Amino acid sequence: MPLVSADAPIVTSDFVAGLAERAAEAERLRRLPAATLADPVTSEFVEVLVPARYGGTQAPFPAILDPVRRMAHGCASSAWTLGFYALHNWMLALFGEQAQSEAFATRPFLAPAPLAPTGRGVGCEGGIRLSGRWSLATGVMDGNWIIVGALCEREAGDPGTIHPVLALLPIENVRIEDVWHTDGMRATGSNDVVIDDAFVPAHRLVAVSDIYMGTAPGAALHDAETYRWPMVPALALLAAMPALGSAERAADIYAERLSQRFLAYEGVMQKDKPVASVHLGQALVRLRALRGLLADTVGEIGSIVAAGDPVDRPVRGQARLAAAHIVHESRVVIGDLLGASGASAHFLDNPLQRIKRDVDVIAGHVVFDYDTGRELAGALTMGIPIPRTAMV
Repeated sequence: MPLVSADAPIVTSDFVAGLAERAAEAERLRRLPAATLADPVTSEFVEVLVPARYGGTQAPFPAILDPVRRMAHGCASSAWTLGFYALHNWMLALFGEQAQSEAFATRPFLAPAPLAPTGRGVGCEGGIRLSGRWSLATGVMDGNWIIVGALCEREAGDPGTIHPVLALLPIENVRIEDVWHTDGMRATGSNDVVIDDAFVPAHRLVAVSDIYMGTAPGAALHDAETYRWPMVPALALLAAMPALGSAERAADIYAERLSQRFLAYEGVMQKDKPVASVHLGQALVRLRALRGLLADTVGEIGSIVAAGDPVDRPVRGQARLAAAHIVHESRVVIGDLLGASGASAHFLDNPLQRIKRDVDVIAGHVVFDYDTGRELAGALTMGIPIPRTAMV
């Protein structure tokens, strides 16, 4: 299955160049610059997975992967944030019809979605009362809605009926706390949010179990393969694209530097040292292998979804591992090329150092825990029980 379809948004070279030009500004602002949000390409991209009934493109799910990878050639933080804005439009499409009609009336729909169930919902008439604190709310500084994970009571006052849900709220229901002071991915603005006893009507809740399985209400409502993808593979593969794109850009920068860098203590251009070519060749073959792994993983899930079959947990576990491997190997490629580029690559005007810092932070995302990913994939393949709460 190709990663780019006829419905994929056009991410032009000029758009990517603009992201690169604004990368330092975005890092300083710790959020996306206004020019990035105002660009027509941004508006087109975040709409790509919006259902047709709400005026969106309703492209195949993989259509967002390649554009995010290419955006990362300009700025990993921008690629991550815009990619998740698009993904969260897809997540909204998994809710019930009433919730979608309400939220898709706000365009563009820009919603952070901290999914860790660190909030608690208490059942009440017509819905729940929700309170909690959530971290890593990517894009929250420009959000107009928010999706959060929470543990909720099916029946008021009965802790034995607790189950995980996703809750949809207007951004006015949250308080943003400015905590995102990091050494990488600064422009994502992934601050904390706090919700104090907000009412969430029942129609703005969806069970996490249905989201994981690809059987959420929106899957039936829209009757399209796009909305039958299971969430963890979708999220993990999307989130891996800024790392892969960053590694590709690092290889480009390294190749450009070879013809310009004079090694004063050796009296030669770096390009004339065979080991310099070894580093580049090794990076290129690793990146090619990662693109092949990505295509194979997307193709397998796409075939299952197209057949109308459920994507079983072993397949989902392998997809999560594939995403973690892409990030792991991308980080190795970047580290090797930066190490072979000399001390001058660490000056702040050199994008290589920012690429390294950004991908180091990406690798810290829970879904990219390489040990856990390998453990889950192996256990599921062998039929060994895994924790009920495992993210697959």
